[in-house]
Amino acid sequence: MTVEAVTPAWMHQQITAAEYESWSAEQCAGIEIVDGMVVVSPSASKRHNRLARILANALDAAGGPDWNADTDFDVRLQDVPLTNRRPDVVVYRADTIDVIPTRPEHVLLVVEVVSPGSETTDRIVKVDQYAKAGIVFYWRVEQTATGVPLIYTYILDPATRTYRTGEMHTGVVKASAPFATEIDLAEG
Repeated sequence: MTVEAVTPAWMHQQITAAEYESWSAEQCAGIEIVDGMVVVSPSASKRHNRLARILANALDAAGGPDWNADTDFDVRLQDVPLTNRRPDVVVYRADTIDVIPTRPEHVLLVVEVVSPGSETTDRIVKVDQYAKAGIVFYWRVEQTATGVPLIYTYILDPATRTYRTGEMHTGVVKASAPFATEIDLAEG
């Protein structure tokens, strides 16, 4: 029996935006689409999800009425070939809450919490994709053996469409951009 015989056809061919939009929320959960191909993500740990939730709640409060922060939805980076990423936290314009798909021009900040198996993607691949899409801020949260996370912040250089390294925080994020906020992740 071949691999193709035991796995769905969509795992072996590029899908279009129209095909993806016809799928149910259950079919879209736990996947990203990269260059039209489905990429299945393993379930995140409880610690990973807690860090994302703490960040989303704090950024949502700091963003005021103009910005929302949330978890677990797609950001459409490009239509052809289809590339949808599902950042751990997305800060987006509040007036686009009902606009689907969420596009880079709606997004101010994305956060990725690095987990075993996502190291290269979160540290290299997504950084490049988010920068080329024009998302102004990128934060990467590294989980450590001590349990106190390291947070790396990046800001877009619009001329080169690459990120410049910002500040690094240990356990507590004291950021002035994109909002003045203090977020204690040491308890995450």
